[in-house]
Amino acid sequence: QVQLVESGGGLVQAGGSLRLSCAASGRTFSAYGMGWFRQAPGKEREFVAAISRSGISTYYGDSVKGRFTISRDNAKNTAFLQMNSLNPLDTAVYYCAAELARVIATRRSEYDYWGQGTQVTVSS
Repeated sequence: QVQLVESGGGLVQAGGSLRLSCAASGRTFSAYGMGWFRQAPGKEREFVAAISRSGISTYYGDSVKGRFTISRDNAKNTAFLQMNSLNPLDTAVYYCAAELARVIATRRSEYDYWGQGTQVTVSS
């Protein structure tokens, strides 16, 4: 089992940037594919980005493609989500997740472990 803790959320103005971090502990971090999801009040949890174990492959949801970048540092047991050109529609709780079965996973049901989330609020 792996434990995941997100950090880096906060309040930012539209057009600004934030970098989220997901610190992992408990097992070998490099064994897990990592993903980011987000959930706004009243909405379903939405896929944001995923990265393979090696960090070579990435995949993004259409709503964030070109603005967000997922990365990982296996030596530091940490995954990141760099968010640029933020707009109020990006306001949500952002969750990191880990999976063992796939190279790239985009569905909530495909992930095995989840963090508690970090709030991102984008003001206009």
